[in-house]
Order: sequence, then C-alpha cells, then structure tokens
Amino acid sequence: MKQLRLPVTFKIFGILALVGSVALLNPQRAAADEGGSGASYLTTVKDSNGNFASRGVITLHADQTMSVIDSGQGGPAFLFSSQLGSWKSNGQGGAVARTIDFDFPSAGVARLDYTIRFGSNGTITGTITLTDFPLTGNPLDGGGTVLGTFTFSGQMIQP
Repeated sequence: MKQLRLPVTFKIFGILALVGSVALLNPQRAAADEGGSGASYLTTVKDSNGNFASRGVITLHADQTMSVIDSGQGGPAFLFSSQLGSWKSNGQGGAVARTIDFDFPSAGVARLDYTIRFGSNGTITGTITLTDFPLTGNPLDGGGTVLGTFTFSGQMIQP
C-alpha cells in the first residue's frame, strides 16, 4: 500500500506542476492565446509541509482539455503515466481542473483535482488533491482514498 501511495504522491506533484504552468494565464487568455492554441506553464510542486516534490509542465488547451507531465513520473521511485483531463473557468478569474493517470506496475488509477489562480505576468498558483483508486474503481465518482494535497506555483512558457 505504501508503494502505491508514493507513486500517487509523485503523480500529484506532477499534476500540480503542470497545473501551475497552465495557471500562469487566466482561462480566458489561455483559450484565446495565439489563435486559440492555449498555454503551457512550468511549475514547482510542494507537499503539504512545503517540501519540494517535483517540477512539471501543465498545458491548458484552447478546447478546455489539459495535459500534464511531471519530473517524477518516469521513476526511479514511482512510475506513472502523464496526466490527461479537462479544465474550466471557476467564474472568479481562476480555473478548476481534473486529470487522470495510471500507476505502474501496481496497475492503479489516480485522480488529481486542481484549483488554479492566475496571477500577473503569466504566473499561476494553486492546489492539487491526489485521490487513489484500484484499477477497477471509478475515478470519476466521489470515492477513492485521498493520498495528499499539494501546492504549486508556476510561470507561463513563452515562445
């Protein structure tokens, strides 16, 4: 069980890093950027104690899908896939997002729920809640085991 929780923690960090990268722009700007191409953010993810967890890239696509890569996803401590999901404006100048990834070799599923706040100059901050599910579980329902909450901050990646 501890091995499953650690990969989920790293997944959360990766997702936070990606979300942090996306949060650098506001959702409206991300959707309108460069003809609707979206925006990517380089993020730093920290655990609930403020300790460094990982770096990541969060991309908020113009079609309101989201992708995240994380520095910890390829091991050596944990193995998990990239995170894929969607995002939407929260109506208050920020965004909420949800992604899903898969754990290896334990064959589990993780859901990452994000809150994103857009700052000035292409910065973002927010939180990520990591919830673990067995492979046969439904990560879209309200169940699962919460493995942790993380914070992230990031900066938009400019061409």
